[in-house]
Amino acid sequence: MLRIEDITYSVEGRPLFEGASATIPTGHKVGLVGRNGTGKTTLFRLIRGELALEGGSITLPARARIGGVAQEVPSSSTSLLDTVLAADTERAGLIAEAATATDPARIAEIQTRLADIDAWSAEGRASAILRGLGFDAQAQHRPCSDFSGGWRMRVALAGVLFAQPDLLLLDEPTNYLDLEGALWLESYLARYPNTVIIISHDRGLLNRAVGSILHLENRKLTLWAGGYDSFARLRAERLAVQAAEAKKQEARRAHLQAFVDRFKAKATKAAQAQSRVKMLEKMTPITPPEEAKRQVFTFPAPEELSPPIVSMEGVAVGYDGKPVLKGLSLRIDQDDRIALLGRNGEGKSTLSKLLAGKLGPMAGQVTRSGKLRIGYFAQHQVDELHLDETPLQHIQRLRPAEGQAQLRARLAGFGLMAEQAETVVGRLSGGQKARLSLLLATIDAPHLLILDEPTNHLDIESREALVVALTEYSGAVVLVSHDMHLLGLVADRLWLVKGGKVAPYGKDLEAYRAELLEREAPPPKAEKPKESRARPSREAILALRAEVRKCEDRVAKLEAMRAKVADTLADPALYDEARLHELEGWNRKFAEIEEAMTRAEALWLDAQERLDAAEA
Repeated sequence: MLRIEDITYSVEGRPLFEGASATIPTGHKVGLVGRNGTGKTTLFRLIRGELALEGGSITLPARARIGGVAQEVPSSSTSLLDTVLAADTERAGLIAEAATATDPARIAEIQTRLADIDAWSAEGRASAILRGLGFDAQAQHRPCSDFSGGWRMRVALAGVLFAQPDLLLLDEPTNYLDLEGALWLESYLARYPNTVIIISHDRGLLNRAVGSILHLENRKLTLWAGGYDSFARLRAERLAVQAAEAKKQEARRAHLQAFVDRFKAKATKAAQAQSRVKMLEKMTPITPPEEAKRQVFTFPAPEELSPPIVSMEGVAVGYDGKPVLKGLSLRIDQDDRIALLGRNGEGKSTLSKLLAGKLGPMAGQVTRSGKLRIGYFAQHQVDELHLDETPLQHIQRLRPAEGQAQLRARLAGFGLMAEQAETVVGRLSGGQKARLSLLLATIDAPHLLILDEPTNHLDIESREALVVALTEYSGAVVLVSHDMHLLGLVADRLWLVKGGKVAPYGKDLEAYRAELLEREAPPPKAEKPKESRARPSREAILALRAEVRKCEDRVAKLEAMRAKVADTLADPALYDEARLHELEGWNRKFAEIEEAMTRAEALWLDAQERLDAAEA
């Protein structure tokens, strides 16, 4: 159980927590929400003990392990699979010790503990997590240094999921995932055996993966039962009641004050006036709820063009002469709202670049309307903003003839008010940078707006504002996003990018989600069909051979340990009456090794049968 009791903490004199308390029972899944800048990430650092509280306490059970995604992502020659396996430090330490241990008693203890933590199935579990996060069997054996920062963040996430800490703290875990990875993570977290706290602005994740919402507001913490939609509804009802009570009290105050002001100078009414003064003093103020700032996006409206605005016939596109997508025959009209589905690496970003004109076709023909203007937003553009310039300077470069008032109005239309307009980009939050990039992408009133993960770093209110803006926008939209809530409200067409092809997806998003989860689910335990199956790939057979070799090594080590313990038990001196207690210990260790041997041989037999079937 995590207990947060009456905590106080400030940053540079600004209080983030004042007498905040919450209790999270063991095993609960909790979403931590609150406006950007209220202190959610700071709370994680306080829980981990990285910051010292000014008052109050945070307590966890003794020896509870806390885990989160490391800031330093792995970049080494170690394979992805081995990097994830090393994240379970206890298992890695025991296996390293087992390789050099000579004391039979310690060897038996190590093997018992390895069996307790299910160490022999670790590789399969680690591989399943990596596969769920988008790494196929071949990629799992490549070194971490082969992958970009975003992909390495997935490896770091896989590591902490594999280690299964008692308290798992995740800060925006879906920011580096595609839709398929985000849906897998939702399903995984819902089954996670220990306590989880997630900072997220993803409504789908907060509705499906958690059972409670921890809300940080006005320096206090409040725990609400249910997912995000339930929290939002109940909180709105509470705020409405609070606002009504505050309004009634204000009217009562005004009435009492009017009586005091009118009669305090009259001797005949002085006592009554004084009585009302006391009533005013005793009245506990009801503070009206603070109105949330309305977040906005204002996209300029383009003129209407004749359909289609983009069409392609027999197009192939790729890099360095190698096609990623081919045989593309597609059409986009100005009223289209298209969501691109498909796993990372299938070609969604390649298609987006082709549509945006940033990548030319290798074959076939792409036809665009002569007056077509295209707006393109991708996460890398946020990283390419000039950190030493203000948002005002960014748009002045694009609109040098416009006056200050008009430029500031453009910024305000994207929620960047006077203070942010003159703050250098390096000091803006991730959400504010994303707003500026969206403004720059849409400043020319594009007829086609291509958005690649536009919601990263946007809070929930901003995401809702983006939904409204895209719904009202009169141009075409092509969306790549892991946010199912956004896709479900904006997109009216789904294109599936898979196997080098792009084709309309005939079902809805919920059906796509169900297909993905069904694909990731373990196969049911049933009789194997007698029909012949396709021969497994060479990579799969090599993986099975490696597994058999590991099983053989494991059995060999256990046989060596069993022989050592058997030699000890064969010593007649051990059976002296004075050493009976010691004898019991060795007998117990021998039994434990025998049990471990039975399990190891069963795993070996299973692996060998699967290899034989694959090679048959």
